[in-house]
Amino acid sequence: MDTDTERSKKLVDTFIQELFTHGDTDAVDRYLAPDLVHHAPPPFTDMPDGREGLRAMGTTIRAAAPDWHSDLELLLAEGDHVVERFTASGIHRGELFGVAPTGKTLVLSGINMYRVQDARIAEMWSQVDVIGLLRPLGLA
Repeated sequence: MDTDTERSKKLVDTFIQELFTHGDTDAVDRYLAPDLVHHAPPPFTDMPDGREGLRAMGTTIRAAAPDWHSDLELLLAEGDHVVERFTASGIHRGELFGVAPTGKTLVLSGINMYRVQDARIAEMWSQVDVIGLLRPLGLA
């Protein structure tokens, strides 16, 4: 059954896989509304707002861990909202937050909630385990 809810879930999953797992920064232009609002947690709050912040986030994480991939654990949707629980990881091979490559596995788990409007992601809330990401870098 191809409902709006199912299309929204597919949109979110495709966006995450294309940007973070495949490193395709053009996914930002394809899947995000031009006026996207992203409620980002630290340490990502110092990045640009909206779409450019997510593009920068994707670029930064893939430069630090070229094999970065996001594994979807749960995807729920109701109305115009989609919630994703994920674990993402990769080997630290490039500088991240001022830390030279360590060769350690970096892991980021979290929950994102998206609001979809007109077949684009219009708003995003992120709650991620920042301490778990920073610990192998010696920053936590």
